[in-house]
Amino acid sequence: MQGETVTISGNIVDILKGRIFPGTLLISGGRIVGITQDRQPCSTFIIPGFIDAHVHIESSMLTPSEFARVAVTHGTVACVCDPHEIANVLGVNGVEYMVEDSKKSLFKFFFGAPSCVPATPFETSGASIGPGEVAALLSRDDIRYLSEVMNYPGVIARDPSIMAKIEAARAHGKRIDGHAPGLTGDALARYVGAGISTDHEALDRHEAEEKISLGMKILIREGSAAKDFERLHGLLDKHSGMCMFCSDDKHPDDLVMAHIDDLVRRSIRKGHDPMKVLRCACLNPVEHYGLPVGLLRKGDPADFAIVDNLGDFTVLQTFINGNLAAEGGKTLLDHVQPLVRNVFHARPRRREEFGLRATEGPANIIAAADGQLLTGWNRETPAVIDGYAVSDVGRDILKIAVVNRYRECTPSVGLIRGFGLKQGALASSVAHDSHNIVAVGVSDEDLCTAVNMVIARRGGLAAAGGSVRESIALPIAGLMSDRDGWEVASDYSRLQQVVREFGSPLKAPFLTLSFMALLVIPRLKMSDQGLFDAQAFTPVKVFD
Repeated sequence: MQGETVTISGNIVDILKGRIFPGTLLISGGRIVGITQDRQPCSTFIIPGFIDAHVHIESSMLTPSEFARVAVTHGTVACVCDPHEIANVLGVNGVEYMVEDSKKSLFKFFFGAPSCVPATPFETSGASIGPGEVAALLSRDDIRYLSEVMNYPGVIARDPSIMAKIEAARAHGKRIDGHAPGLTGDALARYVGAGISTDHEALDRHEAEEKISLGMKILIREGSAAKDFERLHGLLDKHSGMCMFCSDDKHPDDLVMAHIDDLVRRSIRKGHDPMKVLRCACLNPVEHYGLPVGLLRKGDPADFAIVDNLGDFTVLQTFINGNLAAEGGKTLLDHVQPLVRNVFHARPRRREEFGLRATEGPANIIAAADGQLLTGWNRETPAVIDGYAVSDVGRDILKIAVVNRYRECTPSVGLIRGFGLKQGALASSVAHDSHNIVAVGVSDEDLCTAVNMVIARRGGLAAAGGSVRESIALPIAGLMSDRDGWEVASDYSRLQQVVREFGSPLKAPFLTLSFMALLVIPRLKMSDQGLFDAQAFTPVKVFD
């Protein structure tokens, strides 16, 4: 469509002026060169394309170009992306990988410079990105902002390293994203005072409103793991100008079903004004980050979606730079065979390495919850045989292990509750933030088998129990597949079902597993270096 002039008619939704009118777009060279108002109303509505205001593309297990193929079917035309996950594996080269792959797609990707690689000093990552490297990234035109500053204790304490990264962003006139779950009061004011402008981790509406009062934009998140919409959608009534929608982490099975369009539909069903909803889904990210994404104005890039009505928001067509990218739920973007980049040095493990020597008294046990990044902390005396703690299926106390993928180390082993397995084990190299191998299992043998299946794949997901051996390869950084997105989604759904057949009640067991090593989210987590109290920000022992 780039070389021709075309017209597209419908009820045009002008968010900036808060009006809807029947009209025709005149499109040439990828831009809207004219808008006329028609007399007769149309049966369809033209809206600006949706924007995911914060997402880790890697969590979809797809490359950027493949993520785009799926996202456009939901009316999404752009994403504000934090390449933090691949940066923890490959460093700056990982960021550059994402940028280069994204250029193979019409879709509009806007990447940030990861601020916390590694996220903490209490885990082993594949790379480190220091202040100098962050400053160099921020000097580039294709790096739009400083990605979420997870080290909020460091910001509050004005740690020189993290402050140097923040100052680099300010020097280049680029936005700074936040990550501050539960932060309020003077500590929050000091965090915001450093120049941090967004947050997607508010635990409740009261906290979100306090952050808004200090000038922060709140990203209402509904991903595969963290689901905050029900707690925060009420902000749309009074604070629609300060809110955006995001997914943060979207696994492939969920992405093929819905994206930002789902948040829009749900908001409308809650009775929110469609203009306020679309402001959050389309306009606010453009204004906040200064994105070159069209908003249905003359001279804008022709980025928009055509929907059936403003209630169901069924996406009929998606256009990017005037090109038809999706129609009738089908992508029109071609699959791009990606390059493979990885760092994976783990050797096969032995069953004996997953033993956990016990002492008298209770143990510290991670308490996982379905679809939650937050974990609890139980203290209970586990089952012990011959001086070693073992899984206790009756009380749902299982083994958890984290295996360093970057260098030779003894596996860290602990105890966890909430996975509900009656047999077998599951393992994954998708383990935020450093992406070592994390596994939960009933027996040491199955635990070892699942871990070794991931190692054999040089990254991926695996389930093992009895005669069952199922896995998905993630050859790109141990995080992403090189295959078609819908095929990956199907295989992922099948693997999740295997784990449910092992007895787990979790809706998304691999998703929950991936966050058990996320040390920046409270409360009790496990890294390759051992058990960690994320609230006190200090290591703890399984038995103390």
